[in-house]
Amino acid sequence: MKFIHRLGYYLGGFAIGLILLMFFLNGKDASCDYSPNARTTKNISSKPIQYSEKAFKFINQQQLDSATIINLVKFGNVNFSESKTKLDSCKVYLIENSFKEQEMELKIQNCDSLATLLDIKYTNI
Repeated sequence: MKFIHRLGYYLGGFAIGLILLMFFLNGKDASCDYSPNARTTKNISSKPIQYSEKAFKFINQQQLDSATIINLVKFGNVNFSESKTKLDSCKVYLIENSFKEQEMELKIQNCDSLATLLDIKYTNI
């Protein structure tokens, strides 16, 4: 069999495979979250978030809504050196992000079925 025929069969099969993958993965929320930061933020944002009294006061004072808090968590950067990841039951993560050009820190307790926002504050004030 000539090289051009083998190449044609290969490209034809490859194209059919891509079409099948697109058909099966279309509409799925498939992602490649391999970094520790991406896995942690995805894990936290997939759970219902409860607010501590201190965080609830700050949110009401600054007139933030729950969608803003979820986006701060989802697109934030986890500071693992300041986080308490060695705890057995619920780990506490410090997530850094910015909102309206002000740096913020969110301290979140991540348990098995619930995430609790312990503290939220601006860092550059």
